[in-house]
Amino acid sequence: MKSLKLLLRFLTVGGLVLLLLIPLVMIRGVIQDRERYRTLAETRVSQSMAGPQQVVGPLRVVPWREERLVNALNEDGKPEVRRDVKEGYLLQTPATLTVDGRLQPGERRIGLYTVNVYEWKAAMKASFAPLQVPGADGRIYGQPYMVVGMADVRGLVGTPSMKVDGVPRKLGAGTGALSSRMEGIHALLEVQGGSLPASEVHLDMALAGTQTIGIAPIADSNDIAMSSPWRQPLFGGRFLPNSKTLGDAGFTARWQVSSLASAAQSQLESASGKLTQPPSLSATPSGYGADSSSDTAIDSAVVSLADTVDVYTQVDRASKYGILFVVLTFVGFALFELIKRLPIHPLQYLLVGLALAIFFLLLLSLSEHIAFWQAYLVSAAACIGLQFFYLSGVLQSWLRAAGFATMLTALYGVLYILLKSENNALLMGSLLLFGILAVIMWVTRKVDWYALGTELR
Repeated sequence: MKSLKLLLRFLTVGGLVLLLLIPLVMIRGVIQDRERYRTLAETRVSQSMAGPQQVVGPLRVVPWREERLVNALNEDGKPEVRRDVKEGYLLQTPATLTVDGRLQPGERRIGLYTVNVYEWKAAMKASFAPLQVPGADGRIYGQPYMVVGMADVRGLVGTPSMKVDGVPRKLGAGTGALSSRMEGIHALLEVQGGSLPASEVHLDMALAGTQTIGIAPIADSNDIAMSSPWRQPLFGGRFLPNSKTLGDAGFTARWQVSSLASAAQSQLESASGKLTQPPSLSATPSGYGADSSSDTAIDSAVVSLADTVDVYTQVDRASKYGILFVVLTFVGFALFELIKRLPIHPLQYLLVGLALAIFFLLLLSLSEHIAFWQAYLVSAAACIGLQFFYLSGVLQSWLRAAGFATMLTALYGVLYILLKSENNALLMGSLLLFGILAVIMWVTRKVDWYALGTELR
């Protein structure tokens, strides 16, 4: 029966651990709610300013209209001659495309939330081979024009400047025959003898957006360069940079993509949906983005100024270790109670566990106002100080309370190192658990558990 009392004590402590899962889960729910609010803030900035940008072009477009007389049956089943009208366009991609852009980051605040925005100042140069316009019965070609597509034309800062073979061209809104597939701007061109000559196009523009920008390598040979003072960019889409440098002064990246390695040209011809969708860092075989499909995706090189590890990600990672903190503290209490013969009431276990859980809520709320490391330091100091004061009465000794406070300080220190060492977090966490288990086994290696069971009050 006395051994059953020992088992019952351990079961009680285990039940308290499970009970403390409730506040820990609720705190993680609060973290997820704050992340959703931050996402809503990003949406509001995108709606009022400009969203993530996608650039496609420049492209040469030649619209055409075709009229034919065809034999058909009317509603009464009698033969008649009808006029069949079709409209379409010829689309030409560049032979070479060179893009050199500077991404200047900025911030917009919505309440407590900061959203990363940018202004991309780019110089684009494209060269086109001659295009012979094919003849067809009843087909009439309209005036050709140059098109540059973008996801959100509201992001244009000032007036872009385009030159074709050194001659300035007036830019207009819209993409003409491509309006159902992309938003953007266009400039009118001339036809010489039923064909488009070889030409060089220079485009200078400033484009604002939110967090992410994608550039489609639509030429036969593409050379895309980008630089920015942002220190930790995320690269994604269908292509990673061929070369890049990251440092305190920012980053530089360069993509060199051939049409042999990209399906962008075939996607321009075959896709039927929007091509200038906001880009995503993820890439799928058919394109990128959660909303993309085989009909709307286009290969792109994507850069994002999103924070690689923001405060909500760090707090969420920290909260995953909450149950470990509770278990280790309760194990220490149980060993102390059994070895030192000092009974600790289950309610005292529960209060200490709640103090451990409240750390993560303090960390979340403070990190929205001050730097994460400062929020971590203040939250840890507050919780350790509270438990030191409380345990001095529970354990009937300031020295014993200081021992537990030292153990908690070490745990909080190790947790901070785990949060900052993202690549080695699993290895360090595994070694930590192994070390703690080894210490517990070493401390209890000579404990006579049967004798403790008979002495348990």
